[in-house]
Amino acid sequence: MTSPRVAFAVMGSLMSIAFLILVNHLTSPGYLWVIHPAFAIIQWPIAMYYAASGRLKAYSAVTSLLIILYLIVENLSQSPEHPWFLYPAFAIIWWPIIMYAGRFAGTLRMALIGSFCIIISYGALNLLLSPQFPWIIFPAYAALWWPMSIYFSRSRKWFEYALCASLLTSSLFIVLNAVTSPDHIWAVYPIFAVFWWPLSMHYYAKRPPI
Repeated sequence: MTSPRVAFAVMGSLMSIAFLILVNHLTSPGYLWVIHPAFAIIQWPIAMYYAASGRLKAYSAVTSLLIILYLIVENLSQSPEHPWFLYPAFAIIWWPIIMYAGRFAGTLRMALIGSFCIIISYGALNLLLSPQFPWIIFPAYAALWWPMSIYFSRSRKWFEYALCASLLTSSLFIVLNAVTSPDHIWAVYPIFAVFWWPLSMHYYAKRPPI
């Protein structure tokens, strides 16, 4: 049996979208702007339906699919020559993946698999769609924090965590320096600041008792 709240959300959404379609047709028929508020409004009954039934995993899958379809429509209507919807789509699908993974989502194995898939997928997009600049270094840098943080937080090796994180960040600056301005070595400046993190942790642990 349909919940009265869900029924109200469905009717309210349909009435609102119908009104916006009429306004779109009367004021600016040359541009179909109604799809933007309609996409947001339709989330209301969908969220109410899945919340009432407690099917949050299914909600993440359906909503992710709708978001990707919305981005595809925008991509085809605004700039069909470049499939930019793939960039956010690869990130969006991780919502239902994490939801359906359940307890496995918090494991180191999941973090390793996830970071590997993220780096491979965005690396392929970088190589195939925009090889002019190796921007893969930025999502790869962010993705590697996932397994690294889980491993060191569970082993409680905080100094090693700070050291590895500093080395990872320094590697990002070095690669970025080499790619963007190899004639000017500027990476040493942020690297100097970054390594104060493990140094401060090391000397704090070695401090004499007061």
